[in-house]
Amino acid sequence: MTVRLAVEGLTIRLPKGADREYAIEDVSLSVAAGEILCVVGESGSGKSVTASAAMGLLAPGLSIASGAMALCGEDLRAKSPEEWRTIRGRRIAMVFQEPMTALNPLMTVGAQIGEMWRVHLGLDARETERRAIAALREVNLPDPEGALRAYPHELSGGQRQRVMIAMALALEPEVLICDEPTTALDVTTQAQVLALIKDLQKRHGTAVMFITHDFGVVAEIADRVAVMRLGHVVEQGTAKEVLTEPQHEYTRALLRAVPGLVAPEPRPLADDTVLEVRGLTKTYASRGVFRRRKAVKALDEVSVALKRGATLAIVGESGSGKSTLARCVVGLLGSDGGQIVIGGAPLPKQRRDAARLVQMVFQDPYASLNPRRRVGAQVAQGPIAAGTSAAQAAAETRELFCTVGLDPDAVDRYPHEFSGGQRQRIGIARALAMKPQVLVADEPVSALDVSVQAQVLALLRELQERLGLSILFITHDLRVAAQLCDEVAVMRNGVVEEAGRIGEVFAAPRSAYTRSLIEAIPGRALFGA
Repeated sequence: MTVRLAVEGLTIRLPKGADREYAIEDVSLSVAAGEILCVVGESGSGKSVTASAAMGLLAPGLSIASGAMALCGEDLRAKSPEEWRTIRGRRIAMVFQEPMTALNPLMTVGAQIGEMWRVHLGLDARETERRAIAALREVNLPDPEGALRAYPHELSGGQRQRVMIAMALALEPEVLICDEPTTALDVTTQAQVLALIKDLQKRHGTAVMFITHDFGVVAEIADRVAVMRLGHVVEQGTAKEVLTEPQHEYTRALLRAVPGLVAPEPRPLADDTVLEVRGLTKTYASRGVFRRRKAVKALDEVSVALKRGATLAIVGESGSGKSTLARCVVGLLGSDGGQIVIGGAPLPKQRRDAARLVQMVFQDPYASLNPRRRVGAQVAQGPIAAGTSAAQAAAETRELFCTVGLDPDAVDRYPHEFSGGQRQRIGIARALAMKPQVLVADEPVSALDVSVQAQVLALLRELQERLGLSILFITHDLRVAAQLCDEVAVMRNGVVEEAGRIGEVFAAPRSAYTRSLIEAIPGRALFGA
């Protein structure tokens, strides 16, 4: 096969004062026409830096110390900024992890896709629109003509990712780099995007470098795999070799950290219920000036119950209503009807009062922490506002840091000085500081590497046993739910499709929708157990 992209002995230097001298060191990778190379590793392994270098998009402060990069035999290191502008998009393109960040919120989808043909090929408006509609149709986007006139915020996460793929493939590049493009997607949308990338890659003969930390995704689409750790490639081989006969201990550790779908033996649960949601309804109404008003029923007579000391999973696709339910339970969002009962009493309408009963751990710990305040002050803020003295709150914060496995002296540091997993531990400590009866965890591990994810899940299990926590766990990852949760409620379009003991529901689902979610899990054949 013809090698499209070759990286040989590439070493990239980090700025002075970093935790190590090089971001990547002596990295050699290649991807051929019609091949998918999956580059796997934890955060900080260097996989995204390698991809950025191949795109000529290294962040300020990073510099290439040595090595070579070639696109179809052409030396990429010798290219000028002007030459890179003609190469980027036309010959080598990238699908980014977060499409909402990568897309311009002030431009319609049609204008952003059409820019590719206007800038590189000089096509007129009519031909640009024709090609844009065809591109959106090729990525199976419903109503391509309507999508052209839409702005990014008017599309779902999966639809925005399809737009990014359409843009990346608009000029039929020789190499496509996908940087964690399915991390934040639910299982069915993820399965659709993976199938789409594989199908388009076969039809166009594109060489694909797929960056991921999810071995389920690797099992689904990879031809070859490269495993990176702390800036080095520690193992390479075919997907079958790496997944079934890993040679490096780090690869074996990553594979062991992938949660299985089979739930552990059920544990006995308490008889009393700490949280009860009764017939909850919530409707959103769009208020566009130029667009027709449209009502969306996010919650439709939803009823669930969380037993004291148990973990209840709420699973479903994006738009199923699970995050709306979480926000209503916490008191961050008002409902249109129904009742939320915690500890036998209705949830107080005032957030200050509700904060003593229920707290939330958010999906993105970095976005939920104030970057300008020390983390200890942020953990202590809630108790101080509730009347605890500053001295006592500070002492309790140090104890909480020990509880969640952090150095108590780290209370004086800022959020950017911690890793993703450590920031999530801070988020858990902040939630526990109010001593709530119910902890609501909204996708708390979806953005974490498998090994860090396993650590956070183990921490939640340990805290639950030690403190008797009752947890409402919102997730689209059925494997994570199976390993952590006692019971599950499966939601679809604002309705609870089925509920029960998680082992029983996943082993013998009654709903066709639940079966479709299980069948869509990537790498299920390899990691099913």
